[in-house]
Amino acid sequence: MGKQVEAHDEVETPARQHYTEKDKSTKELQISSDRLIPGDQLKEFIKGIIKSKIEGSSRSSLTYSKPYAQRINSLKMPMGYQPPKFQQFDDKGNPKQHVVHFVETCNNAGTYDDHLIIQFVRSLKDNSFDWYTNLEAGSIDRWEQLEQEFLKKLQ
Repeated sequence: MGKQVEAHDEVETPARQHYTEKDKSTKELQISSDRLIPGDQLKEFIKGIIKSKIEGSSRSSLTYSKPYAQRINSLKMPMGYQPPKFQQFDDKGNPKQHVVHFVETCNNAGTYDDHLIIQFVRSLKDNSFDWYTNLEAGSIDRWEQLEQEFLKKLQ
């Protein structure tokens, strides 16, 4: 017989407490009237949470993660920077011309290098925006890489 662990939360008797894992499957913890949780049930509960955390870090989730490296995410825009109004690319125009126009617009506003990565999403819509949001989290480390990926997607 498994050990029992005392639950420290206030519960009604007889009690059933629900929890929801990241994958949205609902499980039930059985808490006895004397506020005890069977040890084997608690062990399975903890094992399930650990498993979902480990799997969650390697599988895609429904939440959005930025596709660029953390060091880029830490960059601050220049003091007084006002983002320009970008022409938005919707897969119907020339992608190379879009990149040239985007870079020149950013450069004229005082944005260069890795800052371009942060601003690029603002110039996309429709399928191009979908493509961007589906890039692997942390997969882009420099502007040239993002530019190449964008142009490659449209070939």
